[in-house]
Amino acid sequence: MTALSRAIARPDPVAGFGHRSPLHGLGRRRIGIVDLAAQSVAAVAPAAAATTVVLLVAGVAPGITVPAIVAAAVLSLCVARTVGEFARRFAAAGGLYTYTARGLGTRAGLAAGAAILTGYAAVAMFALLGGGYYATYLLAGIWPALDRPLVTAGAVIVEAALVAFVLVRGIRVSARAALVVESLSVALIVVLLCVLLVSIGPVDVAAVIGARTAGGLDPVALAAGAVIALTAFVGFESATTLGVESISPLRNVPRAITGTVVLSAALYVLAAVTQVAGFDALGGDLAASASPVNDLAAAYGLGGWGVVADIGIAASFLACAIGTTTALVRVLFAMSRDGVLPASLGRAHRRFGTPAAAVGAALPVIAGVPLVLVGAGVPVRDAMHVTLSVGAAGYIVSYVLVCVAAPVFLRRIRELTPVSAVIAGLSACALAAALVAFFVDDAAAGGTAGVVVMVLAVTAAVLIGVLRRRHGLEAIGRYDEPVAAQVLGGVPSPRRHDDA
Repeated sequence: MTALSRAIARPDPVAGFGHRSPLHGLGRRRIGIVDLAAQSVAAVAPAAAATTVVLLVAGVAPGITVPAIVAAAVLSLCVARTVGEFARRFAAAGGLYTYTARGLGTRAGLAAGAAILTGYAAVAMFALLGGGYYATYLLAGIWPALDRPLVTAGAVIVEAALVAFVLVRGIRVSARAALVVESLSVALIVVLLCVLLVSIGPVDVAAVIGARTAGGLDPVALAAGAVIALTAFVGFESATTLGVESISPLRNVPRAITGTVVLSAALYVLAAVTQVAGFDALGGDLAASASPVNDLAAAYGLGGWGVVADIGIAASFLACAIGTTTALVRVLFAMSRDGVLPASLGRAHRRFGTPAAAVGAALPVIAGVPLVLVGAGVPVRDAMHVTLSVGAAGYIVSYVLVCVAAPVFLRRIRELTPVSAVIAGLSACALAAALVAFFVDDAAAGGTAGVVVMVLAVTAAVLIGVLRRRHGLEAIGRYDEPVAAQVLGGVPSPRRHDDA
């Protein structure tokens, strides 16, 4: 018998492990890099964002739409690299909430948790509204006299039911459903954009880069446009919430989030160049269009392609709802296991290994708010603008906190490098400045997103104060740990029996 065989047959005891992970109940080590990437790509919904967010950016940054999108792409890559510093060191279900708590402690962790929950929930509402909007847009072409608010409300209910089914059925089902839907959507949009670009003919580079903008480059408009464009990238970090359920999470999660940003940036630049160049060639106003890609397709004799693209966009919104809700319920699950939220939200489905209790708590809210807005007569595009703006604020606040937390965490474990510190610091400053500029621009335009965000921020601050007094919350930010059964000679520690 060799030394290795003897060690395997009679291993030396290794103490200090638990019977089970602090995040037990989730289906551990079930999904690979493709499913992780599918989760992040679905949460980003690049096919839908490539058409809708370009329109929103054009509304706040006319003439400099493409530069605003490029600036958002560079910033997103810096944030992805910073988030990857945590993802390479431990696997968690709480994502940015857990990372911030490990770096800055309880209060900052709770603030990041409240912010990212707001971001995921608001963007899930935006996605349900977007799917309903495009479904209604398609059906109105067949039956012009239909009751549009009623059809939109029906579409939101159907989408929410589909989201609930795939989320409870299992992470592999939800990830692959999102992958199939989003892949088809992206393929349709890319083909249509390429055909349109060829049909438009030579592109006026000065118009695309904003060199013809009257009065020169407006930094405030560029910042506001970049924040809106940043919403087209948010969700790339959602793969971090699947760390417990993924194979080789310390390697695959950072790859998934960085790859998602690169793929999305390429698609957005293609979409922005096509739409800006197309409307410039036609002499039209991009910001005034109800559906820019559809209008361009009709103008260049590709009306049938426009309908196909709308189907792809509606499907992409559904994939986005699946992806963002998948991340949302795992953050709720992690906060429950930390004792921040009721223990009932930390229950997992015994058969499918999914956070079913959190799904049951989140879906009524995510579907209910869009239904209330539509029922109150709020135009769907206005409701989409508000939910997207609120979601963007939630994401960006959590990104700022995790960028501040990263250098602190790396310094504590003596792995801080100058490059990591500079990238995290610049990202935090740029995100904070862009967010302030966005709210200034929104207030000047009479928008309501700033008021909604302020109300949510005050509510979150009160709740955090109550939670700290009631529960203490001495240590939050639990992550997945090896258990005794996974370690050769592993022996459970009596002290860790209860919380393992």
